[in-house]
Amino acid sequence: MKRRSVLKLLGGAGVGALTASLPMGAKAGVLPDESISYTGNDRAYWVSILSKMATPILDNISKQQWRKKMPMEVSPTFDSRDPGVGYLEAFGRLLAGMAPWLALADDSTEEGKLRKKLRDQALLGIQYGVDPKSPDYFTWRGPSSQTLVDAAHLALAFLRAPKALWEPLDQVTKKRVVEEFKLLRKIKPNESNWLLFAAMTETFLYSAGEECAREKIDYAVNKFDQEWYVGDGWYSDGARFSFDHYNGYVIHCMQVESLRHNISAGGKYKEMYERAYKRMQRYAHHLERMISPEGHYVVVGRSSTYKNAAFQPLAAVALEDKLPEDISKGQVRAALTAVLRHIYIDKTFAPSGWLRMGVVGDQQSNLADYYTNAGSMYVASLSFLPLGLPATDEFWTCAPQKWTSQKCWNAEQFPKDYYVSY
Repeated sequence: MKRRSVLKLLGGAGVGALTASLPMGAKAGVLPDESISYTGNDRAYWVSILSKMATPILDNISKQQWRKKMPMEVSPTFDSRDPGVGYLEAFGRLLAGMAPWLALADDSTEEGKLRKKLRDQALLGIQYGVDPKSPDYFTWRGPSSQTLVDAAHLALAFLRAPKALWEPLDQVTKKRVVEEFKLLRKIKPNESNWLLFAAMTETFLYSAGEECAREKIDYAVNKFDQEWYVGDGWYSDGARFSFDHYNGYVIHCMQVESLRHNISAGGKYKEMYERAYKRMQRYAHHLERMISPEGHYVVVGRSSTYKNAAFQPLAAVALEDKLPEDISKGQVRAALTAVLRHIYIDKTFAPSGWLRMGVVGDQQSNLADYYTNAGSMYVASLSFLPLGLPATDEFWTCAPQKWTSQKCWNAEQFPKDYYVSY
């Protein structure tokens, strides 16, 4: 499908967000050149970015040509782990963000046709990724513990879209997925957000009717619920607090999803889930205020190459229509669109189709950590969760509005902000 046809989606929905995404008196020319044109249609723009991310991966793996056509690039400081783990890393992380969109019902629109094509390719990718005879079989059983991280993202995709990504799989493929996930139990996660990776794979097994290692789930969710919550919507990533975006990349959403899908097991899961969700809403409140009037955000801490993945909690509460009361859908959509427009410029994608290592463009490979490879970047899909809302949803059809920092620096009234205790 040509990009031009994707950008014609949905008529004029979202027109005006370009103006809303700029501060008072600014002109469109202050934004960098974009490889994906913005036409004033926010949803079409989001779809076009996600499609550009996904197509090189899903098209190639569906033909069992991914490893052959896309060599795995690694950080300049990459450690000694097998770089082949990057293929599961890219695939699992991509699907974790795409899942709600892929779960939408089929329709005859251009977006619907594109979505069905990518969903069908994703299902083939899952099949080949667990088939030992496929040239695109993922590096499941090597010595690297990284596999647990990326299996957790694939598990998150299954939990977010079971009817689209799990139920249609044939029984052989399902059996292979379960087998690979269970073999990951040999990996001992670090005392950090890694505990949630083990919780996610085990939670998925439970949701699929398999025996799970419940002690892994309980250990993780209790650590974050009781020991590592530091207040006002923030968790510590382990015993020591780090000022970075891991609350957004991993902690809030995996804590919430681990608890949500275990409520049926009884005990305190429901109580913990409700508390975790309120904490995530509070953190989403902070995220909206972190976006500058121009659409920039604070780049701080580890894994800054993960780009807009930092906004996953804000995207998640928008998807579920549970935004904080003083934040409107129009301002969240406009703010997140502005962030995307600053990141996805011409040089953010390599000629091969990969996302480059860095926040923006092609000159920031120094930001890549020792564990970073080209597949790591696809965690950026996690802020695209609102695409799981239909095109007719108010999130997409309402007028764009100024977000908090725009109101502040344009001398307009905006809500006060206070510490919240949960």
